[in-house]
Amino acid sequence: MITDLEYLKTVDTPTLSNAIELLKVRRRSEGFTPLGVRCLFPEFGRMAGYAVTAQVETMTEATPGDVAGHIELYKLLESAPKPAIIVLQEIGGFGDYAAHCGEVMATFFTRLGAIGLLSDCAVRDIPEVRALGFHYFSRGVCASHAYFRVIRCGLPVTICGMPVRQGDLLHGDENGLLSIPDVPLEELKQAVDQIRSSEKKIMDYAKSPEFTLAGFAAMVGKKYS
Repeated sequence: MITDLEYLKTVDTPTLSNAIELLKVRRRSEGFTPLGVRCLFPEFGRMAGYAVTAQVETMTEATPGDVAGHIELYKLLESAPKPAIIVLQEIGGFGDYAAHCGEVMATFFTRLGAIGLLSDCAVRDIPEVRALGFHYFSRGVCASHAYFRVIRCGLPVTICGMPVRQGDLLHGDENGLLSIPDVPLEELKQAVDQIRSSEKKIMDYAKSPEFTLAGFAAMVGKKYS
């Protein structure tokens, strides 16, 4: 398991994505959230931590509301690797109305070692949660928590098409969020360095007075005629 989270916070999420591509450990179309999931507090910078997962249901009264589900999630968070990122999947049928976190839950999460939350629905209490310094990644905001309850904890979930397992390493910034495969840290660092070096070479040339399209084609080993 990669544990050097301070290193990961020196790398932006797109560069990490490109580095993971170099390692060829998964398909390029896997492991990241779609455009509907937004970083609501980009001013907080990069977020890196370990997933604590749960399925929740918000808009119906199919089962009675019970604080026991919340306690189960808090206990799972308390025992999980830190820093943690709460990951909540809505299993009800009205996701556009579902708010998954507000000031109270964010305060509990913060006290128990979480630094942020990833939701496939909405969140709320934006000013108060911003003041906590707690990252929010979600599809938007919603005013009411309706009948929110925690159904199951610690199981694999899917956030807008991205699978997340309990304990997965997640990384996000204003560009989006991805999961980091279980690869040796040194291999990931080497891939990051390779991406940075390659992009710097290309960008230096693109900004130079010598730039031509023919020259760029020659640089990348392609014919230009």
